Amino acid sequence: MSFAAMSFQASLFDNPTRPLFSGPILLIELLWAVVLIVGLWKMFEKAGQPGWAVLIPLYNAYILLKVARRPGWWLLLYLIPVVNIVIVIIVAIDVARSFGRSAAFGFFLNFLLFGIGYAALGFGSAQYQRVVAFAATR
Repeated sequence: MSFAAMSFQASLFDNPTRPLFSGPILLIELLWAVVLIVGLWKMFEKAGQPGWAVLIPLYNAYILLKVARRPGWWLLLYLIPVVNIVIVIIVAIDVARSFGRSAAFGFFLNFLLFGIGYAALGFGSAQYQRVVAFAATR
């Protein structure tokens, strides 16, 4: 084994997360973050909220709750383990429904592929529905 290979292997033992924060993986992560930020920005603007809110932690979650027509105190539910996963799913589905999309769209694109669905809502033809049109379907 060469010295370079042993050195790389030793560096992995020092910091096993090093490959996640270097090289092409870092570039992919940064591109994903840009897609998420730009998509949420456009979606917030379509919903009549300030787009810059996506850049402020916790405030962006509060604005997302407003877009989903959920109370602001649900922000506290994001802090409870396991409950937060359920809340994220509910909010993702409600955001999709607020734009006239299905619950499946909300679950798969907004929750499982986080970022893709929000970008599709922001850049797509979906319009934010100010009146609760989906209350009877719950």
